Amino acid sequence: MGIVNVTPDSFSDGSLHFQADQAIAHGLELVRQGADILDIGGESTRPGADPVSVEEELHRIVPVIEGLLHCGVPLSIDTFKPPVMVQALKVGADMINDIYGFRLPGALDAVADSRCGVCVMHMQGEPKTMQQAPVYEHLLNEVAGFLRERVDVLRQAGVSDRRIVLDPGCGFGKTVQQNYQLLHHFADLPVHGLPWLIGVSRKSMIGHIIDRPPAQRVAGSVAAALAAVDRGAFIVRVHDVQETVDALKVWRAVQNGALPYVET
Repeated sequence: MGIVNVTPDSFSDGSLHFQADQAIAHGLELVRQGADILDIGGESTRPGADPVSVEEELHRIVPVIEGLLHCGVPLSIDTFKPPVMVQALKVGADMINDIYGFRLPGALDAVADSRCGVCVMHMQGEPKTMQQAPVYEHLLNEVAGFLRERVDVLRQAGVSDRRIVLDPGCGFGKTVQQNYQLLHHFADLPVHGLPWLIGVSRKSMIGHIIDRPPAQRVAGSVAAALAAVDRGAFIVRVHDVQETVDALKVWRAVQNGALPYVET
């Protein structure tokens, strides 16, 4: 899953692709590099981020969705606002990636009658304050319990399991130690056997280990993506698609003990 941030303030690439034409070009380049899905976001959810209005978020993302509709891969929309979900799906989005786990009023209604995929993420608190003092009595049990509850609610709303992906929420209301504990154990979380999406690309948990700014965390992020796939991640959400794809190809060849099949 390649990240397309249409924001001026995302922690890693804010303002680099803020104009619609820049974001569309970036999305097309990520597809060329091997992205299987694009994740388009119009509001930064980094710790301490200021919220934006529905109107501003739609102004940012709708032209990008329209410009990438025929790029050849599904389009995911990174949003927690139900009106944005509704409009994005009308325009042609294929998936909604909600950091609030479809808890806000209207979020379930926005996706229930669609055929879209849904990503349910765990987050303690909310983006503005989530990293100030995250506390858990038992991290793994609490994350698993939250995700099980949200999956049950989605099922009751008529959303089938084949539409659901889970995200344990690394970096969202968790300390660095908790992030690595979660990344190490996520495959063991008892949550219905649904596929996992892992997003750790360039995050502060990577910077904490290698002591580099976001743009220089590529190698560390690729290592984390490989560790996630090795533990069963179905989707890895990344900034650096080409580097991650290359690493996964080599990792898979080693795992299989054979070269990948190439049609001639």
